[in-house]
Amino acid sequence: METLGTLVLLLLCLSASAVSGIGSKDTVLTAAPGSNIIIPSCHPVLYSHELQIQGVTPGDDGIYQCSWSSHPFPAPNNTVYSRYRLLVTSGPENVSLSIGRATPLSNGTLIVYRDSSVSFNCSGSSFPSQHLNLSFTGGSSSNVSLASGSGSWLSHTIENIQPSSQGLYSCRAHNNVSDRTVQKSHQLLVYYAPDRHPDCSWAPAADASHALFNCSWFGAYPTPTLRWVEDQGAHWKGHVFVTDTRDSLSLSLNRSLLSEGQTLRCMAKGFDPSGKEKSCSLTLKPPYPRGEPLVTALEGTSVTLTCTEDASIPPANTTWRKGLQQDAITPGSKYVLTEEGPAFKLTIHNLTKEDEGVFFCRSENPLDLRELEVGLTVRAPSAFTGAIVGIIIAALVVGLTFIVAKSLYSCRHRICLGGDFGQTEDDRREVMSLVDSDDDEQIFQDAVPRLPPLTNGNHMTLAQIHQIPSGEHEDVDPGDTSSQQQEDTEQTEQPGTQRNIERSDTADIPDRSARTQAPCPGFVCMDAGAPTYPEDGFKKRATPRRM
Repeated sequence: METLGTLVLLLLCLSASAVSGIGSKDTVLTAAPGSNIIIPSCHPVLYSHELQIQGVTPGDDGIYQCSWSSHPFPAPNNTVYSRYRLLVTSGPENVSLSIGRATPLSNGTLIVYRDSSVSFNCSGSSFPSQHLNLSFTGGSSSNVSLASGSGSWLSHTIENIQPSSQGLYSCRAHNNVSDRTVQKSHQLLVYYAPDRHPDCSWAPAADASHALFNCSWFGAYPTPTLRWVEDQGAHWKGHVFVTDTRDSLSLSLNRSLLSEGQTLRCMAKGFDPSGKEKSCSLTLKPPYPRGEPLVTALEGTSVTLTCTEDASIPPANTTWRKGLQQDAITPGSKYVLTEEGPAFKLTIHNLTKEDEGVFFCRSENPLDLRELEVGLTVRAPSAFTGAIVGIIIAALVVGLTFIVAKSLYSCRHRICLGGDFGQTEDDRREVMSLVDSDDDEQIFQDAVPRLPPLTNGNHMTLAQIHQIPSGEHEDVDPGDTSSQQQEDTEQTEQPGTQRNIERSDTADIPDRSARTQAPCPGFVCMDAGAPTYPEDGFKKRATPRRM
C-alpha cells in the first residue's frame, strides 16, 4: 500500500512544456514538416511517458522541457529538468547536376568534344538553409572544388575543354540544420581525334611473296575505326580489304594482287563533331636503281661504287652482287658495304686486276626486280699517268696550232710597208692595200688628188697597188729602171701636183727591205716625204680615198 502511494506521487510530478531560449545542454531534435516525432521521457525509469507530435508543422519548432520530482511539493532544488530542441527542417531535395552541350550514352555517361565550351549547373533546395558545392575528380586530381555557395544554384564554365578535364563531376547539397547531405554525380568523357592524318607505312613481310602495309592513328579517344581500301576514285569506294576498331591496322597482300600505279588508302574515323574521315594513301611504284655505269680506278687504290634507289613503294631491298653469276658479296676488309639514306655503297680496297669486271646493284620490292650494271676497270698507275700527259700535250699542240693558223689567216691580205710606227695619232701616214692580180693589167694613169695637209705639213693619200705579172716586167732593163727612178727623183714637184702612174709622189711605196722590217701586220704607216719605189715589179694604180 505504501509503494502504490509513492507511484502515484511520481506520476503527478512529471511534466513537459515548451519554453523559450536555447541552452548548450539542449538535445536537438529535427523533423520534416508533416512527419511524426517522439520527444523522449526525462525520467530514467518511466520511458512510456514520452511526448509524441503527429504531423509536425513549422510552428512546432522550439524548445521542449521535461521535468520530474519525487517530492510532493516540487521545487527547483528537488526537480530534474531535460530540454529538447525541435527543429523543423526539409531537404536537401531536388538536387540536380546538368552539363551543357553534353551527349548522353546508353549507359548514362555524358560526352563532350575537345576544344568545346562546357557549362555546369548545380542546384538543390533545403530548409532552413543549405550549402552547395560543385567538385571534380579526375585521373590526376581528387575532389577538386570548382564552385560553392549557400544559395540554391551554382554555375561553372570550362572554355576549350581538354582531355585532362575528363572525369567525375558532383553536385553536393548539405542542409546546415539537419546535417543531411545529398549528392548528384555524372561521368564526363572528352572525345577527341588528332588533327593530323593517319600514317601509312610498310614493313618487310616474313613471306617474300607478300607485302605488308600498316596504318596507324594514335592519339584518338575513344579508339578509332580504321580500314584499308583500294582507291578507285574521288569517293574512295573501292574494295575494302580489312577494317577494325584499333589504333593500328596492318594489311598483308599477295604480290599477285599488286600492280604498278595501284593506290591503297587507309581511312580513319574518330569521334569528330564534323563527322569527316581522315586518310592516307600509298601509290605503288617499282624500284629504279641509279648510278654510274662505268668506273675506272688505279690498281692498288680504293674505289666506291654507289647505287641510289629511293623511288620504289614499298621500299626495295637493295644489295650488291659481283660477276655475271651475281655472286653474293661478303663484307670484310676487302669489301665494305654501307648505307647512307637511299644510297647503297660498295667500297673495294686494294684493287687488283681480279677485281675488274661487272658488279650488279639489285633492287627488289613486291612489284618488280631491277638491276643496275656497273663496269669496273682497273688500270696500272704508269699507263694511266701517260695517258693523262698525252692528252694534255695533244690539247696544247692543237690549241697552239689553231691560234697560229687563225692569226695567219686573218693577215693574209695585209702587208706592212715600213716607216716610223711610233708616231702620234696626229702624225697620219699613208696606207696602202696590196692586191694580187693574175690578169695582165695595164698601167693606169689616173690622177691622184692629195688630201688636205695636216698640221705637221705632211699629206695623206690612200692608194691601192696591183701586181703586174712577172712576164711584163722581167724584160725591163735594170738600167732603165734605175734611170727612171732617178728621173722620177729629179722631177719632184711641189705638193699637190698630179703625176702619172710611174711617177706619182702621192703614194710612197716602200722597198723590199722596208716591207720585211714592218713593225706590225696589216696597215703600215709611211712618211709621205720620202718616196721609194718597188724593185720587184710592182706598179701602182692610185685610187684616192678619204680617211
